[in-house]
Amino acid sequence: MSGPRKHDAALAALQERIGYTFANVAMLREAVTHGSASEGSKKRRDYDRLEFLGDRVLGLVVAERLLELHKSEQEGELAPRYNALVNRHACAHAARAAGLGEAIILSPSEEANGGRNKEAILGDVCESVIAALYLDGGYSAARDFIMKFWGEAFDDAKTAPRDAKTALQEWAAARKKGLHYHVIEQSGPEHAPHFVIEAQIDGFPPTRGEGSSKRDAQRAAAAQFLRERGVHG
Repeated sequence: MSGPRKHDAALAALQERIGYTFANVAMLREAVTHGSASEGSKKRRDYDRLEFLGDRVLGLVVAERLLELHKSEQEGELAPRYNALVNRHACAHAARAAGLGEAIILSPSEEANGGRNKEAILGDVCESVIAALYLDGGYSAARDFIMKFWGEAFDDAKTAPRDAKTALQEWAAARKKGLHYHVIEQSGPEHAPHFVIEAQIDGFPPTRGEGSSKRDAQRAAAAQFLRERGVHG
């Protein structure tokens, strides 16, 4: 099967998996096109702009759902639940559940480097698909997708988790160890930056986290440190 026909088949299969048929399939194609596939082509649009919108739509849907589920909680109690549901790891998990990786359009080199399974790419594509659903079918289409593929995550968030940064700070303080965060890498356009940050505690190997803000990347690095040591926030 040729490249374009293969992509069309993958998009058709994806629409069946998510339970939504796009009126504008070109919108979905843009949502699953990685920047590497657009190099040297002015005609092919990638998911960069859609990702920007999808992040906001996801945040709205999650915030609304949390208010429905936890009617007596205040902002300080809802925030850790929100942070556990709106981050790159959660998006990548949902992307895998929806099989988004099978439909991503990549350059041959990115494909060879395992791009379909990279958490950063899966997380970005998930947000861009949410935006495409919102633009093509409105708020309800985007919400249906999120409720379907975040369903278990909402169930898991019944007990409010501590913020990973707070948990790690307490862990380090209990052992009288210094905790520091360092920016390792910053990339991406101004409206959609990407940070790689390292969490360092004296006497322990550092761990890294990624996110669309320094705060999110710090949380991810802290969560990784805690996971590696079997510490639950």
